Amino acid sequence: MSIKSNLIICFSVLVLAACTGVTEREKSAFDVGNGSTDDQKILPGKNTSKTVLALLQSANEAARTGKMHRAESQLERALRIEPRNPTLWHYMAKLRLHQDRHGEAAGMAAKSNALAGRDKKLRTDNWRIIAHARHQQGDIKGAQAAQEKIQSLVN
Repeated sequence: MSIKSNLIICFSVLVLAACTGVTEREKSAFDVGNGSTDDQKILPGKNTSKTVLALLQSANEAARTGKMHRAESQLERALRIEPRNPTLWHYMAKLRLHQDRHGEAAGMAAKSNALAGRDKKLRTDNWRIIAHARHQQGDIKGAQAAQEKIQSLVN
């Protein structure tokens, strides 16, 4: 085989690997609990730094193995680096919800919404966290109001 043929094969393999590979952002999507399907996951924003992506991967691995304190610490570090990142606040809200810290979960989801801009998917998921947290706290009217907000975003 010629050098040109080898280069074409190598390039083709790299292109295929890039097309089927999981991106750093996808690896960094924080999920705790029973997991989300790929189309439901909230991915870190495109402007998220590599340092924060690495912290998110570490937090995700810790959460998957039940080390919630480690996951929490990694998310807190990420928030110190990027305090205006709405996705980080969302991930922390999910963790707090999983820890049955409902008031904190709702507050962090609200903070995420304040920073989310026009990101409907993120805002909708934040309202789901708020609805669940309010319901768990016995605030049925608050949970219903959050559900109505979800419906207005979905429609």
